[in-house]
Amino acid sequence: MKNKKRMIGIGMSIRLGIVMSFFLSLTGTLVSGHFTITSFLISFVVSTVISLLIGFLIPVGQVTESVCKAAGLKHGTLPCRLLEAFIANLIYTPIMTFLMVYMAYQMVMKQTNGMAQLNLLGMYFRSLGKLFFVGFVLLFFFQPLFYRQLMKKYEDT
Repeated sequence: MKNKKRMIGIGMSIRLGIVMSFFLSLTGTLVSGHFTITSFLISFVVSTVISLLIGFLIPVGQVTESVCKAAGLKHGTLPCRLLEAFIANLIYTPIMTFLMVYMAYQMVMKQTNGMAQLNLLGMYFRSLGKLFFVGFVLLFFFQPLFYRQLMKKYEDT
């Protein structure tokens, strides 16, 4: 049973990490107004590595399960799913958003020899507001989908 939970946790980390990275990178580069395939791909690769690290270092599933249990919510119910998506989003999205914005900030500053009049925190909070909503919707829909797929995959172990 413990091995099954571990395998499901690893599978969830990988799947959610890739999906979150893809959509947050796409949304972030589109919202910036400076979308290029190169900027999207760089953002996606870096974001994927970071989200996989987050997923392997922080037991997101255990954290969300504990929070739902502490709130007296039954696993799989709508209130529990909403809380799980919110908690997972609090863990993933601010870190991924900051690193993507910081990379963009550094590229612009390098291209302009430090002359660009940019505010890193302003860029971050504007992006975070949009990406937090996108991340929440993604997690709300993909967490249960991936969970069911992995439960089916590991039901015999």
